[in-house]
Amino acid sequence: MTGPTARSRARHNPAGGKAPVKRAAATVAVVFLVVGVLGFVPGVTSDFYDLRFAGHESDARLLGLFQVSVLHNIVHLLFGVAGLVLARTVTGARTYLVGGGAIYLVLWLYGLVIDHDSTANFIPVNNADNWLHLFLGLGMIALGILTTRGRPHR
Repeated sequence: MTGPTARSRARHNPAGGKAPVKRAAATVAVVFLVVGVLGFVPGVTSDFYDLRFAGHESDARLLGLFQVSVLHNIVHLLFGVAGLVLARTVTGARTYLVGGGAIYLVLWLYGLVIDHDSTANFIPVNNADNWLHLFLGLGMIALGILTTRGRPHR
């Protein structure tokens, strides 16, 4: 069989042969990039015009739920870029997922102990962010560990 249909079935799968941890890290990184961009989109971010550079005064909320600021969005974008860079190797991908998960668990603890209406809430975070940080932290660590079980580290 020849023609475009035969060629499309024979195309190389870009994920084929790629270590699961590298795919997982790249996927998480892309999600962070998308979230970082969406934080700057009016409509997706409610009260967009109340978006502040940093601090708890920012009333902008991604998806109407997660408190965001310019700094918060930039951190998501940087976290996504770092993930794409680190996802190029198995060791880097695992480090990104486990280390990034640990960072998110620290952010979760930070969000629990600070007064959300104080200047210490410079990122800013709210209760929805706290729950998200807990699940992100646990999920990223689990991905980093489970996708490399039994694999030799390179």
